[in-house]
Amino acid sequence: MNTRQKAISPWFRAAIVIVPVIAASLLGQWATYPNLASWYAGLVKPSFNPPNWIFAPVWTVLYLLMAYSAWRVLKISDDDAERRFALTLFFLQLALNAMWSWLFFGLHNPLAGLLDIVPQFLLILATIDRFRRLDLAAAFCLVPLAAWVAFASLLNFEIWRLNG
Repeated sequence: MNTRQKAISPWFRAAIVIVPVIAASLLGQWATYPNLASWYAGLVKPSFNPPNWIFAPVWTVLYLLMAYSAWRVLKISDDDAERRFALTLFFLQLALNAMWSWLFFGLHNPLAGLLDIVPQFLLILATIDRFRRLDLAAAFCLVPLAAWVAFASLLNFEIWRLNG
């Protein structure tokens, strides 16, 4: 471990990833929940649209996996530049994750959501690739996120297509 990493408390290191992940989750909920009954319920949805109750537990697990994954990469002591780049990709995809709810639900705009979720998915794949170079378990923790966002991208596209 380098000197700078030794000086960082493990609790502070955990907070570096946990706080942004919780913030992304809360920001998404603030845009989503007020618009479920008032707007989303009235949209035409594809036959494979899951029931609303499934989203909260799925996202809870995904956010836990994201935080754990980023924490594993953050605590790596070698290859500082690679770690910084990998974490930059992680936080960029997390920002797009939070923004998606505001674009789709907040603005009532499936097209804006689609324009966000496609680069979000690509950033998730890039993050998995970079995390894989540093910590295989961290990369594997993001695979469920990639699968869910791929599904959500298809769902977002179909909602946009059916309601356009």
